[in-house]
This record gives sequence, structure tokens and C-alpha cells, in this order.
Amino acid sequence: MGLAISTTAAQAAVPCGASNFQSWLDDFKTEAASKGISQATITSSLNGVTVDQSVLSRDHSQKVFSQSFEEFSGRMVPPRLTRGANMLKQYGSVLSRIEDTYGVPGEVLVAIWGLETDFGVNIGKFPTLRSLATLAYDCRRAELFRGELLDALRIIDRGDLSPAEMHGAWAGEIGQTQFMPSNYIKFAVDFDANGRRDLLRSPADVLASTANFLQSYGWQKGKDWQPGSPNFPVLQQWNKSDVYAKTVATFATQLAHAP
Repeated sequence: MGLAISTTAAQAAVPCGASNFQSWLDDFKTEAASKGISQATITSSLNGVTVDQSVLSRDHSQKVFSQSFEEFSGRMVPPRLTRGANMLKQYGSVLSRIEDTYGVPGEVLVAIWGLETDFGVNIGKFPTLRSLATLAYDCRRAELFRGELLDALRIIDRGDLSPAEMHGAWAGEIGQTQFMPSNYIKFAVDFDANGRRDLLRSPADVLASTANFLQSYGWQKGKDWQPGSPNFPVLQQWNKSDVYAKTVATFATQLAHAP
């Protein structure tokens, strides 16, 4: 990743890492308004936002994912297998409709759901807007997170979530399968037809949106998902780590054979 925003962006905006965060934030608010985001959303979302040093510390100390497949899958899959099988049954009719619509089987979606947030139990407690503003202000990946912050405001502007509802993982992932705001904008669907794409509280929306993501990256209905199969590269689009993708595949296969 680049260490600073591009020259063009720097000329157009207060630079990342400028000594005064509030000046940077005021500049960002102007940009958001110029991109069609309502003043009400900008005010309610960004007034009072400050830098979160704990987010910077986490970002700067990230370690390369180093667990082996055996270590990671052995730790993650067995404790979630019984609950996953129960979720497969509990949401069977919804998952069947999702598979009819997107071609992705329920076992794969439930495996991702379980690995990401323990089926929605652990979605994260970091205020999303504060995390994204912090990472956009920092110079390590400023352009990336500036875009994500704009998309977070678009989610609020279209009525899917309120600023207060927006909380998740430290790097801005939202919802029960941990979508970055840009993916929320692209792939979230209102599968329960209540007028909101709610990836925090609606399992139907969560699972269908995850299926929509996978379908968009080329999921082939009825094909296998193990390594070497047509659908394994799609799982790698969900998470670039081979270990993670293999763990999803293994978990899904075990769910498919669960009694």
C-alpha cells in the first residue's frame, strides 16, 4: 500500500496526517457534500468525531496471518459446527430462496457467517465512522479509507443504518458477515423486503447479501467449493487468505454432511 495519498488528491484536499484533524475533517465534509451526500447525514455522522488512537495502534501493528490451515480450522470449525447445523435448519426456507436466487448453497453462507461473527454474536463494538475517519486521516492507506468513509455516509443517506447503529470491527467492517462500506453499497440487498438493507440485524439480508457478493465474483451453481474446484477461487475473493478460504470450504462441507 502507498504511504500517502496521491499528488492529485493532496492538491485537492487537506493532506492526510495534517497537524489539525478538525481541518482535515472539515475538508472531508465539503468533499462529501460535493458528492451529493446530504448535509443532515454529514452533520449527524461526523460532528464531534475524533481520532481513535486504538485503531491506529491496531492498524500499525497488524501481523501477517501465519496460522496453518490445520491450526486455524481446528480452532474455528469444531466449536461452531453444532450451532451452524442448527442455523442451517432454522433458516432453511430463507436459505433455499437465497440459493434459488443467487445459486449459493446455505452451507457456504452459514460457514462464512459462523467464521466471521459467530452467527452475528460478535459483530464488533468500534464506532464505524470514527474508525474510518481515523484511517482516512492516517497516511498509510488514506485514499482507500477516504472512499470507505464516503460509502459509509451513503449507507446512512439512503436510510439503511443510522450513525449510532454503525459499529463493527476496528477497520470499518460492518454487519454479521463483515462488509466494508464499499461492498455494503455494492452488494447489500433487502431480502426481507422491509425497505432497509440491514446487515446488522436481519439474517435474511445478511445471508442474501453474502450470496450476492459470491455470485458477482462468479459462483457457479451446483459446483463444488473445495480447493481445485470451480468455486474455490470465489471463496478466495471473500478472503484472500488461502487458509481462511480452505476453512470456509471445510466448514461448509462438514455442514453439508451434518445429521
